[in-house]
Amino acid sequence: SDIYNYTIIRLIRYGVPYYCCHCCVLEEDAASDATEGHDDEDQMYEGEYQGIPHPDEVKAAQRAARAKARQAQAGATELDELAEQYEDIMEDCGHGRFQWTLFIVLGLALMADGVECFVVGFVLPSAEKDMCLSNGEKGMLGLIVFLGMMVGAFIWGGMADKLGRRKCLIWALTINCVFTFLSSFAQGYGFFLFFRLISGIGIGGSVPIVYSYFSEFLQMDKRGEHLSWLCMFWMVGGIYASFTAWGIIPHYGWGFSMGTEFQFHSWRVFVLVCALPAITSLVGLMFMPESPRFLLENAKHDEAWMILKNVHDTNWRAKGQPEKVFQVTHIKAPKTQEDEFIEIQSATGTAIQRWAVRTLTLCEIKNKKYFNVLYCGPITLIPSYFSYYGLGVWFPDMIKYLQQEEYESKVKVFHRERVEHFHFNFSLENQIHREGEYINDKFINIQMKSVKFEDSLFEDCYFEDIESTETMFENCTIRSTVFYNTDLYEERFIDCRLENTTFLHNKKGCHLDIDEENDVLIYLVSFLGSLAVLPGNIISALFMEKIGRVKIIGLSMLISAGCTFFLFLSFSQAAIIAWQCLFCGVSVAAWNGIEVITVELYPASKRATAFGVLNALCKLAAILGTSIFASFVGVTKVVPILLSCTALVCGGLVALKLPETQEKILQ
Repeated sequence: SDIYNYTIIRLIRYGVPYYCCHCCVLEEDAASDATEGHDDEDQMYEGEYQGIPHPDEVKAAQRAARAKARQAQAGATELDELAEQYEDIMEDCGHGRFQWTLFIVLGLALMADGVECFVVGFVLPSAEKDMCLSNGEKGMLGLIVFLGMMVGAFIWGGMADKLGRRKCLIWALTINCVFTFLSSFAQGYGFFLFFRLISGIGIGGSVPIVYSYFSEFLQMDKRGEHLSWLCMFWMVGGIYASFTAWGIIPHYGWGFSMGTEFQFHSWRVFVLVCALPAITSLVGLMFMPESPRFLLENAKHDEAWMILKNVHDTNWRAKGQPEKVFQVTHIKAPKTQEDEFIEIQSATGTAIQRWAVRTLTLCEIKNKKYFNVLYCGPITLIPSYFSYYGLGVWFPDMIKYLQQEEYESKVKVFHRERVEHFHFNFSLENQIHREGEYINDKFINIQMKSVKFEDSLFEDCYFEDIESTETMFENCTIRSTVFYNTDLYEERFIDCRLENTTFLHNKKGCHLDIDEENDVLIYLVSFLGSLAVLPGNIISALFMEKIGRVKIIGLSMLISAGCTFFLFLSFSQAAIIAWQCLFCGVSVAAWNGIEVITVELYPASKRATAFGVLNALCKLAAILGTSIFASFVGVTKVVPILLSCTALVCGGLVALKLPETQEKILQ
């Protein structure tokens, strides 16, 4: 009867239906004690013989120390008390099956972000000829994804703090999947560009939401390590994109066509396959709950309590302890979010105004810790993004430039040759023909690659079924000649005199050059760069909690600057690839550190917004880096190296101003 009365009192006080089960548990424990004479909890802890304290004693001591520090701290708020209680709850829930399941689901969303960064680079060699793209259009297509991701990070970060992490991530991934699908079928350049932009806006929300979402299910001593492990999925996305591109795009026949107006080649199949990580993550999110920390901020305590109980029960059942009871009966109920937001949001009328005010409040500098991460954080991470993406473009382009120089050094020059009544049935490659005369010759069913005719005469010649790449006729005279079913258009004839020349059934559109399509360089360099991130991720994850975030950031950026400086000594393709791998492996630790600090420093009501603003600035740095570094390929390597080295050194020094959040409770 005592147990029954105790249960009724607790039910009346808290209104929590859980205590009916608790009553049964107590009764079972009483029966167990009566039959066996003791309970498992009464057994001696095995580690006591070695002088190892019981884990529960360690937790109790840590909580007592935090409570004492809070009492000594003047001006502790209800939100501080909620943050401390939430940390205690997450410690009781433990780290187990639930977190690992969420880790996989959110990791796939982060993997989709990594894939998105590589898609355009892989399909561009094919798409530029499928859509007849100019150099300016190719450059815009390469930058449009980063522009979309920048806008997406800015928008979705603010919305996630207002509407919820899970809901916004589902919408962001849905937009990405839908417009990725549409872009694979887009035949025109304009539609393809637009669909890739909207797809980038969708996936741009994954990074700020994923880190904010996952961090709110982690206890303090697990956050740095497991957020760093989560970063590994971005590298997996790069490897996935490289492998699938290598396996799909060269197979030009993997597709179909409907007349001449609709073509679906292998690179479009690759675009579809790249949506699989986002689709898989989207399906997994349907079975995941909202962040309880977000729900508590919005006064949804019953929903938060049920989610926390589910996390607790899932983890302890997986550990073989289903009898372990979730003992939380009451969660601190602060006022909904922060008072200044309530006043501001009630005073402003439209949703856009409220969102703008919410973003602008991040710029307040009353609190020094916000000042440090808001201004020093971007100054630290932006150089890393600027250098990583800038050198990411510069490395493969520089290697291609070296290959092109080597290729051109082997060019064959033919001077004043005279060919009459000859049938060219073999391909011409890497040749220059000057002041030649071709009389009554036939060029049938051949390929011309890097061929140039200068000051030459073609008379009574016949060209049929010609596929050409970088083939030009300059200052030539062409008389009584027929071009049948060729891709030799007017722009291929520079300052030429065409007399009685006929063009019949010219090939429509731009045609793929199979040799260039099968060039594995673009896939190999990307694959090695992504794979090199793996050791950096592992090291940063293992040492994030041991040596601290700030030291990892500073050390990583200074070593990256050293790797960049040694590029002055690199004159071969192998040396450039080796330094690229080392640079990628080292620089990722700085990313991990600043992302962990951003998550841990800002309170729940501003966390995703702050992360979104920071990520948007980093994407802007990526756009600047790719544009600036690409313009110096073949001109000089001094400027890119000095720019990257200087930016990384400055970023590493500024990192010392960042606050250390190693043992900070998540606000």
